[in-house]
Amino acid sequence: MATTKERLEQIENAILALAGGGAGFAAGRLGATQAARSAGRLAVGTPQGRAILAGLTYSQIKQELDARDAEVAAQEFGPTAGALTQIAQRLTPLPLPLAQATVAGAAIGKKTRKKTVSKFNRAVKSGMAAVRKSKSYGKPGTINNAKKAFSAVTKVASKVNRGKKVAVKGVTGTIARAVRKIL
Repeated sequence: MATTKERLEQIENAILALAGGGAGFAAGRLGATQAARSAGRLAVGTPQGRAILAGLTYSQIKQELDARDAEVAAQEFGPTAGALTQIAQRLTPLPLPLAQATVAGAAIGKKTRKKTVSKFNRAVKSGMAAVRKSKSYGKPGTINNAKKAFSAVTKVASKVNRGKKVAVKGVTGTIARAVRKIL
């Protein structure tokens, strides 16, 4: 038989799973009534639900989970956040682990990284900069037909990338010299 602490941890984990693990609260989208209904359906069919039926009352669970959540909020975000979490928990009928979900969401957000720009795209960027500096598509510093200029730059970058011949003179030569520095 599991101890009370183990049962509470299992219940806490189940509620975190229901809440979406920090990615977004299902209860917030569905409303408290729908969340309570789905939690009621889960109560009998899961080990956590059976643990509740084995002797823990709702008020004990809510008090314990709210206390743990306030403790997490105080540790992660400071004592003011802990106090604010307690106020929010008094207003919420369900024992939602707000601070723990926020911490989990912040941890998920830290793992994402910016996608690296490909060599070809960097070559196109330098080619467009070369076109802007030249006087081929308008005066230096402006491009009067961006669509045509981009088309020319991507075609030249593609040819250089494949090792094909590119003109030495004119705008294509200017683009090719800029693109070769990258590719």
